Amino acid sequence: MGKKVREFRHFIDDILESIQKIEDYSLNLSEEDFQFNFEKQDAIARRLEIIGEAVKNIPVDVKNQFTDIPWKSIAGLRDVIAHDYFGILPKRLWNIVKKDIPIFKVQIIQVKSKLKF
Repeated sequence: MGKKVREFRHFIDDILESIQKIEDYSLNLSEEDFQFNFEKQDAIARRLEIIGEAVKNIPVDVKNQFTDIPWKSIAGLRDVIAHDYFGILPKRLWNIVKKDIPIFKVQIIQVKSKLKF
């Protein structure tokens, strides 16, 4: 069975879905609680991995239109999570959730809006 070809807009939707799930997982959760909630850490790490994989499937010409988005860093985070999980500390995950994800969400919504799909 061959690999299913998907349009890049589907990857944008994957990113937005994962962001929503990250927001849901972290809702009403303190940083201290997060430090000891391994299920939340795993769930969020998995969603960040999905985001990174989706980013890798967005065409270069689209990425070049939105140079304010740190595409390479996002894809690189996916690789760190997938291949060096023990290198991701809960504090780093928490900072990504609380600082980076809200900004990235706005940026991805802008991508979707500007490309009108």
